Amino acid sequence: MALANAQPHESRLYYEFSHLYDLLFRRVFYPRIARVIRSLAIEPGARVLELGVGTGLSLDAYPSHCQVTGIDLAPDMLERAQDKVNRNAWRHITLEQGDALNLKFPDDSFDYVMAFHVVSVVPDPDRMMAEARRVCRPGGTIAIINHFRSPKPAIARLQRTIDPITRWLGWTTLQLSDVLDHRTLHLERQWKTSQRSLFTIVVGRNAKALATAATSVVPTAVTRSVQEGVEPLA
Repeated sequence: MALANAQPHESRLYYEFSHLYDLLFRRVFYPRIARVIRSLAIEPGARVLELGVGTGLSLDAYPSHCQVTGIDLAPDMLERAQDKVNRNAWRHITLEQGDALNLKFPDDSFDYVMAFHVVSVVPDPDRMMAEARRVCRPGGTIAIINHFRSPKPAIARLQRTIDPITRWLGWTTLQLSDVLDHRTLHLERQWKTSQRSLFTIVVGRNAKALATAATSVVPTAVTRSVQEGVEPLA
């Protein structure tokens, strides 16, 4: 693959090195993912979709009283995730091969849609977000964890400069505004787990037909502070 034309979703990382994924990323990604999932206080019977579930790093963080569907394009990743499900006898988790840009689920199929470290990997982030909103019920929760382009000009220039290299490795660096549309996703929280963290956590409610759904939406625990001193987005 030519470096200049490299696309994140074509990276060898996701196909040839799946056996190293947990070893490389569990310490980096898992604590943050688990903290976010637990902060949501997912209610019993809730329907959860995780886009780009990969090797299933996040799966043991979900409560057993909800129904989780995880999808991914990479069969090697899914095979490892399925091994985890089988070993732990997780009956509340179903895994499927699927495309986050073309989900096969009907509208309003899920109460929660999770996208952990995936929006900068797919070839069309706008399409992925549109699909996430489509399959999430009105007023449902959409949670994203990802790195985004720095608001500091010097760092942003560096990120643009190295973008061909990061694409070859498996990701690109988007601006947060490239992904989020305030008209379609009502932000409840946006934060980092530490000042030095490269990753931003965004949790919001699906704003489609929100006015008609507002009376039936049960408030989630996302409005509680996950980290002392971090305030909800105004």
